[in-house]
Amino acid sequence: MPLFGVASAARGALRSALLGSVALLSVAAAVYAADKTLVDKGEVLVRENCSRCHAIGKEGDSPHPQAPPFRTLSSKYPVEDLAESLAEGIVSGHPDMPVFVFSPHDVEAIIDYLQSIQAQ
Repeated sequence: MPLFGVASAARGALRSALLGSVALLSVAAAVYAADKTLVDKGEVLVRENCSRCHAIGKEGDSPHPQAPPFRTLSSKYPVEDLAESLAEGIVSGHPDMPVFVFSPHDVEAIIDYLQSIQAQ
């Protein structure tokens, strides 16, 4: 009789461990999907607002010769340092550059996208 109780307890512990693992994987998948969605939103924002002058992907030249490709921004400074400028109004010394102001959620999306394309 004790052996049956031990086997039953082991099955219960295994079932609990498996259910915990499934729950953890579900949370990880949701976090990944949210991150992916945020990166996708950032890509849309920079495509709509910046691509007429800047190369916004992992390759290609900027349409405006003086506009740096976004994939090279981290070679000049940490990309996350752009967050404040994006939220308050990014201003450039270049006369062709318009002033952009983004919401905090949009800033997070843009920063996540920019970090995802940085040249290594």
